Amino acid sequence: MSVPDGEPANPAHALFESFLRAGQCQEVLSCFEELCRQLGLQGSGLQLYHGLKAGLNYWNAKALWSKLDKKAGHKDYDQGTACANTKCLVVGAGPCGLRVAIELALLGARVVLVEKRDAFSRNNVLHLWPFTIHDLRALGAKKFYGRFCTGTLDHISIRQLQLILLKVALLLGVEVHINVQFKDLLPAPRRDPPLSAGGWRAVLQPSSSPLSHYEFDVLISAGGGKFVPEGFKRKETRGKVAIGITTNFINRHSRAEVEVSEISGVARIYNQKFFQNLYNKTGRWSPSDDRGPGGSHLSPGAPRMSPLGWDACPRTVPPCRGHLVAPRGSAQPLPHRQVSTWKTSSTTRTTPTTSS
Repeated sequence: MSVPDGEPANPAHALFESFLRAGQCQEVLSCFEELCRQLGLQGSGLQLYHGLKAGLNYWNAKALWSKLDKKAGHKDYDQGTACANTKCLVVGAGPCGLRVAIELALLGARVVLVEKRDAFSRNNVLHLWPFTIHDLRALGAKKFYGRFCTGTLDHISIRQLQLILLKVALLLGVEVHINVQFKDLLPAPRRDPPLSAGGWRAVLQPSSSPLSHYEFDVLISAGGGKFVPEGFKRKETRGKVAIGITTNFINRHSRAEVEVSEISGVARIYNQKFFQNLYNKTGRWSPSDDRGPGGSHLSPGAPRMSPLGWDACPRTVPPCRGHLVAPRGSAQPLPHRQVSTWKTSSTTRTTPTTSS
Protein backbone atom coordinates (compact mmCIF):
# COMPACT_ATOMS: atom_id res chain seq x y z
CA MET A 1 0.00 0.00 0.00
CA SER A 2 1.53 3.31 -1.09
CA VAL A 3 1.67 6.11 1.46
CA PRO A 4 0.58 9.56 0.18
CA ASP A 5 2.81 12.56 0.77
CA GLY A 6 2.57 13.98 4.24
CA GLU A 7 1.41 10.75 5.88
CA PRO A 8 3.40 8.81 8.52
CA ALA A 9 5.87 6.26 7.18
CA ASN A 10 4.83 3.62 9.71
CA PRO A 11 2.39 1.29 7.87
CA ALA A 12 0.12 0.98 10.92
CA HIS A 13 0.00 4.75 11.34
CA ALA A 14 -0.89 5.17 7.65
CA LEU A 15 -3.66 2.60 7.96
CA PHE A 16 -5.02 4.38 11.01
CA GLU A 17 -5.13 7.66 9.08
CA SER A 18 -7.00 5.90 6.26
CA PHE A 19 -9.43 4.52 8.82
CA LEU A 20 -10.08 8.02 10.23
CA ARG A 21 -10.78 9.40 6.73
CA ALA A 22 -12.87 6.49 5.40
CA GLY A 23 -16.23 7.72 4.11
CA GLN A 24 -18.13 4.50 3.41
CA CYS A 25 -19.28 1.72 5.72
CA GLN A 26 -17.45 -1.08 3.91
CA GLU A 27 -14.33 1.07 3.59
CA VAL A 28 -14.31 1.70 7.35
CA LEU A 29 -14.62 -2.02 8.12
CA SER A 30 -11.95 -2.94 5.56
CA CYS A 31 -9.47 -0.36 6.88
CA PHE A 32 -10.04 -1.46 10.47
CA GLU A 33 -9.59 -5.14 9.62
CA GLU A 34 -6.34 -4.38 7.81
CA LEU A 35 -5.17 -2.21 10.71
CA CYS A 36 -5.75 -5.02 13.22
CA ARG A 37 -3.96 -7.47 10.94
CA GLN A 38 -0.99 -5.12 10.66
CA LEU A 39 -0.79 -4.80 14.46
CA GLY A 40 -1.36 -8.52 15.01
CA LEU A 41 -4.49 -7.91 17.09
CA GLN A 42 -7.42 -10.27 17.53
CA GLY A 43 -10.43 -10.52 19.79
CA SER A 44 -12.87 -7.84 20.85
CA GLY A 45 -13.89 -5.65 23.74
CA LEU A 46 -11.71 -3.27 25.71
CA GLN A 47 -8.81 -5.69 25.40
CA LEU A 48 -8.70 -4.85 21.69
CA TYR A 49 -8.90 -1.14 22.50
CA HIS A 50 -5.87 -1.37 24.80
CA GLY A 51 -3.99 -3.26 22.10
CA LEU A 52 -4.69 -0.49 19.60
CA LYS A 53 -3.46 2.10 22.09
CA ALA A 54 -0.21 0.20 22.60
CA GLY A 55 0.38 -0.19 18.86
CA LEU A 56 -0.56 3.36 17.84
CA ASN A 57 1.32 5.79 20.02
CA TYR A 58 1.96 8.70 17.67
CA TRP A 59 0.50 12.19 18.19
CA ASN A 60 -2.72 11.94 16.18
CA ALA A 61 -3.75 8.65 17.73
CA LYS A 62 -2.79 9.81 21.22
CA ALA A 63 -5.14 12.79 20.90
CA LEU A 64 -8.03 10.41 20.28
CA TRP A 65 -6.99 7.98 23.02
CA SER A 66 -6.96 10.78 25.57
CA LYS A 67 -10.59 11.62 24.78
CA LEU A 68 -11.76 8.01 24.87
CA ASP A 69 -9.81 7.32 28.07
CA LYS A 70 -11.44 10.30 29.73
CA LYS A 71 -14.87 9.05 28.65
CA ALA A 72 -14.12 5.49 29.81
CA GLY A 73 -12.92 6.81 33.16
CA HIS A 74 -16.42 7.77 34.28
CA LYS A 75 -17.27 6.14 37.60
CA ASP A 76 -20.41 4.46 36.19
CA TYR A 77 -18.29 2.26 33.94
CA ASP A 78 -16.32 0.95 36.93
CA GLN A 79 -13.14 0.83 34.83
CA GLY A 80 -14.86 -1.32 32.21
CA THR A 81 -15.97 -4.04 34.61
CA ALA A 82 -19.61 -3.07 35.32
CA CYS A 83 -20.90 -5.56 32.71
CA ALA A 84 -17.78 -7.65 32.22
CA ASN A 85 -19.64 -10.99 32.14
CA THR A 86 -22.49 -9.85 29.90
CA LYS A 87 -22.89 -10.83 26.24
CA CYS A 88 -25.03 -8.53 24.07
CA LEU A 89 -26.52 -8.59 20.60
CA VAL A 90 -27.47 -5.24 19.05
CA VAL A 91 -29.72 -5.28 15.98
CA GLY A 92 -29.30 -2.28 13.68
CA ALA A 93 -26.39 0.04 12.88
CA GLY A 94 -28.33 3.26 12.96
CA PRO A 95 -27.27 6.09 15.30
CA CYS A 96 -29.18 4.57 18.24
CA GLY A 97 -27.88 1.03 17.72
CA LEU A 98 -24.27 2.18 17.38
CA ARG A 99 -24.45 4.53 20.36
CA VAL A 100 -25.89 1.88 22.68
CA ALA A 101 -23.23 -0.56 21.44
CA ILE A 102 -20.56 1.98 22.43
CA GLU A 103 -22.12 2.37 25.87
CA LEU A 104 -22.22 -1.39 26.42
CA ALA A 105 -18.58 -1.69 25.33
CA LEU A 106 -17.55 1.01 27.81
CA LEU A 107 -19.34 -0.97 30.50
CA GLY A 108 -17.15 -3.95 29.66
CA ALA A 109 -19.70 -6.17 27.91
CA ARG A 110 -18.99 -8.24 24.84
CA VAL A 111 -21.00 -6.57 22.08
CA VAL A 112 -21.95 -8.02 18.70
CA LEU A 113 -23.86 -5.77 16.28
CA VAL A 114 -25.64 -7.00 13.12
CA GLU A 115 -26.81 -4.83 10.24
CA LYS A 116 -28.69 -6.12 7.21
CA ARG A 117 -27.30 -3.43 4.87
CA ASP A 118 -23.73 -2.78 3.79
CA ALA A 119 -23.91 0.98 3.19
CA PHE A 120 -24.97 4.16 4.95
CA SER A 121 -27.07 6.23 2.55
CA ARG A 122 -29.37 8.43 4.67
CA ASN A 123 -28.60 12.08 3.89
CA ASN A 124 -31.38 13.41 6.10
CA VAL A 125 -30.06 16.12 8.40
CA LEU A 126 -30.38 15.88 12.18
CA HIS A 127 -30.35 18.95 14.41
CA LEU A 128 -28.24 18.19 17.46
CA TRP A 129 -29.20 19.15 20.99
CA PRO A 130 -26.40 20.64 23.13
CA PHE A 131 -26.05 17.51 25.30
CA THR A 132 -25.71 15.40 22.13
CA ILE A 133 -22.93 17.63 20.82
CA HIS A 134 -21.15 17.35 24.16
CA ASP A 135 -21.45 13.56 24.08
CA LEU A 136 -20.14 13.26 20.50
CA ARG A 137 -17.21 15.56 21.21
CA ALA A 138 -16.33 13.43 24.23
CA LEU A 139 -16.19 10.44 21.87
CA GLY A 140 -13.74 12.24 19.57
CA ALA A 141 -16.18 13.11 16.76
CA LYS A 142 -13.94 15.96 15.63
CA LYS A 143 -11.09 13.52 14.89
CA PHE A 144 -13.28 11.54 12.49
CA TYR A 145 -15.13 14.48 10.94
CA GLY A 146 -13.22 17.73 11.07
CA ARG A 147 -16.25 19.82 10.07
CA PHE A 148 -18.33 18.59 13.00
CA CYS A 149 -20.37 21.56 14.24
CA THR A 150 -18.07 24.09 12.57
CA GLY A 151 -20.79 26.02 10.74
CA THR A 152 -23.35 28.43 12.04
CA LEU A 153 -25.73 25.55 12.86
CA ASP A 154 -25.35 22.38 14.88
CA HIS A 155 -26.56 19.72 12.48
CA ILE A 156 -25.20 16.62 10.77
CA SER A 157 -26.40 14.07 8.24
CA ILE A 158 -27.46 10.68 9.56
CA ARG A 159 -24.92 8.99 7.28
CA GLN A 160 -22.02 11.03 8.68
CA LEU A 161 -23.19 10.44 12.23
CA GLN A 162 -23.29 6.69 11.59
CA LEU A 163 -19.74 6.77 10.25
CA ILE A 164 -18.47 8.57 13.36
CA LEU A 165 -20.19 6.16 15.74
CA LEU A 166 -19.15 3.10 13.71
CA LYS A 167 -15.48 4.06 14.00
CA VAL A 168 -15.75 4.66 17.74
CA ALA A 169 -17.56 1.35 18.21
CA LEU A 170 -14.87 -0.57 16.31
CA LEU A 171 -12.08 1.04 18.34
CA LEU A 172 -13.82 0.03 21.57
CA GLY A 173 -14.01 -3.59 20.47
CA VAL A 174 -17.58 -3.89 19.17
CA GLU A 175 -17.92 -6.72 16.62
CA VAL A 176 -19.81 -5.34 13.61
CA HIS A 177 -21.28 -7.69 10.98
CA ILE A 178 -22.94 -6.29 7.87
CA ASN A 179 -25.22 -8.14 5.43
CA VAL A 180 -26.65 -10.11 8.37
CA GLN A 181 -30.38 -9.84 9.08
CA PHE A 182 -32.03 -10.69 12.38
CA LYS A 183 -35.13 -12.86 11.85
CA ASP A 184 -36.16 -14.30 15.21
CA LEU A 185 -35.12 -15.00 18.78
CA LEU A 186 -34.51 -18.46 20.22
CA PRO A 187 -35.00 -18.74 23.99
CA ALA A 188 -32.27 -20.05 26.22
CA PRO A 189 -32.47 -23.83 26.72
CA ARG A 190 -33.27 -25.18 30.17
CA ARG A 191 -30.47 -27.15 31.73
CA ASP A 192 -29.78 -28.87 35.01
CA PRO A 193 -28.39 -27.39 37.16
CA PRO A 194 -29.87 -23.93 36.26
CA LEU A 195 -26.51 -22.19 36.67
CA SER A 196 -25.23 -24.05 33.61
CA ALA A 197 -27.98 -22.71 31.36
CA GLY A 198 -26.87 -21.35 28.02
CA GLY A 199 -27.82 -17.97 26.58
CA TRP A 200 -30.33 -16.85 23.99
CA ARG A 201 -29.59 -17.26 20.30
CA ALA A 202 -30.79 -15.50 17.16
CA VAL A 203 -32.17 -16.78 13.89
CA LEU A 204 -30.17 -14.92 11.27
CA GLN A 205 -30.12 -14.57 7.51
CA PRO A 206 -27.97 -16.01 6.00
CA SER A 207 -28.34 -19.06 8.22
CA SER A 208 -24.72 -19.99 7.55
CA SER A 209 -23.51 -17.00 9.58
CA PRO A 210 -21.21 -18.07 12.43
CA LEU A 211 -23.21 -15.74 14.68
CA SER A 212 -26.07 -18.26 14.57
CA HIS A 213 -24.24 -20.08 17.39
CA TYR A 214 -23.55 -16.92 19.40
CA GLU A 215 -25.24 -17.08 22.81
CA PHE A 216 -26.10 -13.79 24.49
CA ASP A 217 -27.78 -12.42 27.61
CA VAL A 218 -29.09 -9.10 26.28
CA LEU A 219 -30.85 -8.21 23.03
CA ILE A 220 -31.06 -4.56 21.94
CA SER A 221 -33.55 -3.98 19.13
CA ALA A 222 -32.55 -0.84 17.21
CA GLY A 223 -33.81 -1.80 13.78
CA GLY A 224 -36.32 1.02 13.44
CA GLY A 225 -40.03 1.46 14.05
CA LYS A 226 -41.05 -1.03 11.37
CA PHE A 227 -39.00 -3.79 12.96
CA VAL A 228 -40.15 -4.92 16.38
CA PRO A 229 -39.18 -8.46 17.49
CA GLU A 230 -41.95 -10.61 18.86
CA GLY A 231 -42.45 -10.06 22.56
CA PHE A 232 -41.23 -6.45 22.47
CA LYS A 233 -43.71 -3.66 23.23
CA ARG A 234 -43.97 -0.69 20.92
CA LYS A 235 -45.39 2.73 21.69
CA GLU A 236 -46.43 5.05 18.90
CA THR A 237 -47.80 8.56 18.85
CA ARG A 238 -49.82 9.26 15.71
CA GLY A 239 -50.61 12.69 14.36
CA LYS A 240 -52.47 13.85 11.31
CA VAL A 241 -51.62 12.37 7.93
CA ALA A 242 -48.80 14.31 6.31
CA ILE A 243 -47.10 13.79 2.97
CA GLY A 244 -43.37 14.29 3.28
CA ILE A 245 -41.15 14.74 0.25
CA THR A 246 -37.38 14.99 0.64
CA THR A 247 -35.17 16.13 -2.22
CA ASN A 248 -31.39 15.76 -2.12
CA PHE A 249 -29.60 18.31 -4.29
CA ILE A 250 -26.04 17.30 -5.13
CA ASN A 251 -23.52 19.54 -3.44
CA ARG A 252 -21.00 20.48 -6.14
CA HIS A 253 -19.16 22.75 -3.68
CA SER A 254 -19.35 25.52 -6.27
CA ARG A 255 -18.88 29.18 -5.44
CA ALA A 256 -22.61 29.81 -5.76
CA GLU A 257 -23.40 27.06 -3.25
CA VAL A 258 -20.77 28.22 -0.77
CA GLU A 259 -22.30 31.69 -0.76
CA VAL A 260 -25.75 30.37 0.20
CA SER A 261 -26.14 30.65 3.95
CA GLU A 262 -27.09 27.62 6.03
CA ILE A 263 -30.51 27.51 7.62
CA SER A 264 -31.80 24.96 10.09
CA GLY A 265 -35.29 24.72 8.67
CA VAL A 266 -38.26 27.01 8.22
CA ALA A 267 -41.57 26.39 9.95
CA ARG A 268 -44.77 28.15 8.87
CA ILE A 269 -45.74 29.20 12.37
CA TYR A 270 -42.40 31.00 12.87
CA ASN A 271 -42.10 32.70 9.48
CA GLN A 272 -45.52 33.10 7.92
CA LYS A 273 -44.43 35.88 5.59
CA PHE A 274 -41.73 33.68 4.03
CA PHE A 275 -44.23 30.91 3.35
CA GLN A 276 -46.87 33.23 1.97
CA ASN A 277 -44.39 34.86 -0.42
CA LEU A 278 -43.19 31.48 -1.57
CA TYR A 279 -46.75 30.27 -2.10
CA ASN A 280 -47.56 33.44 -4.06
CA LYS A 281 -44.58 32.85 -6.33
CA THR A 282 -45.06 29.15 -6.95
CA GLY A 283 -48.73 28.53 -6.19
CA ARG A 284 -47.60 25.31 -4.59
CA TRP A 285 -46.22 24.15 -1.29
CA SER A 286 -43.71 25.75 1.02
CA PRO A 287 -40.86 23.44 1.97
CA SER A 288 -38.81 23.25 5.08
CA ASP A 289 -35.24 23.73 3.99
CA ASP A 290 -31.87 22.51 5.30
CA ARG A 291 -28.66 23.65 3.69
CA GLY A 292 -25.42 22.41 5.12
CA PRO A 293 -21.80 21.55 4.30
CA GLY A 294 -22.40 17.83 3.73
CA GLY A 295 -22.56 15.74 0.58
CA SER A 296 -25.94 17.11 -0.45
CA HIS A 297 -28.40 19.92 0.20
CA LEU A 298 -31.47 18.54 1.91
CA SER A 299 -34.89 20.01 1.15
CA PRO A 300 -37.71 18.28 3.05
CA GLY A 301 -41.26 19.51 3.06
CA ALA A 302 -44.95 18.70 3.25
CA PRO A 303 -46.88 19.66 0.10
CA ARG A 304 -50.57 20.41 -0.07
CA MET A 305 -52.89 17.81 -1.53
CA SER A 306 -54.06 19.94 -4.46
CA PRO A 307 -50.77 20.41 -6.39
CA LEU A 308 -50.22 16.66 -6.27
CA GLY A 309 -53.63 15.88 -7.71
CA TRP A 310 -54.98 14.46 -4.47
CA ASP A 311 -57.59 17.15 -3.77
CA ALA A 312 -60.31 14.80 -5.01
CA CYS A 313 -59.19 11.97 -2.72
CA PRO A 314 -61.50 11.05 0.16
CA ARG A 315 -60.40 12.58 3.46
CA THR A 316 -59.70 9.27 5.13
CA VAL A 317 -56.48 7.54 6.03
CA PRO A 318 -55.79 4.76 3.50
CA PRO A 319 -54.86 1.29 4.80
CA CYS A 320 -51.30 1.87 3.60
CA ARG A 321 -49.90 5.38 3.63
CA GLY A 322 -47.46 4.36 0.92
CA HIS A 323 -50.43 4.37 -1.44
CA LEU A 324 -50.47 8.15 -1.35
CA VAL A 325 -46.98 8.48 -2.79
CA ALA A 326 -47.09 5.45 -5.09
CA PRO A 327 -46.94 6.30 -8.84
CA ARG A 328 -50.48 5.04 -9.34
CA GLY A 329 -51.74 6.94 -6.28
CA SER A 330 -51.48 10.32 -7.95
CA ALA A 331 -53.20 11.48 -11.10
CA GLN A 332 -50.55 14.15 -11.48
CA PRO A 333 -47.05 12.97 -10.47
CA LEU A 334 -44.77 15.60 -8.99
CA PRO A 335 -42.07 16.48 -11.57
CA HIS A 336 -38.52 17.45 -10.73
CA ARG A 337 -39.10 20.80 -12.39
CA GLN A 338 -41.57 21.86 -9.70
CA VAL A 339 -39.20 20.82 -6.93
CA SER A 340 -36.41 22.85 -8.54
CA THR A 341 -38.73 25.86 -8.72
CA TRP A 342 -39.51 25.65 -5.01
CA LYS A 343 -35.84 25.24 -4.17
CA THR A 344 -34.64 28.23 -6.16
CA SER A 345 -37.47 30.37 -4.79
CA SER A 346 -36.67 29.54 -1.18
CA THR A 347 -32.97 30.37 -1.70
CA THR A 348 -33.61 33.62 -3.60
CA ARG A 349 -32.62 31.84 -6.82
CA THR A 350 -28.99 31.33 -5.76
CA THR A 351 -28.75 27.54 -5.49
CA PRO A 352 -27.99 25.42 -8.61
CA THR A 353 -30.89 23.07 -9.39
CA THR A 354 -29.11 19.78 -10.15
CA SER A 355 -30.82 17.14 -8.01
CA SER A 356 -30.37 13.47 -7.26
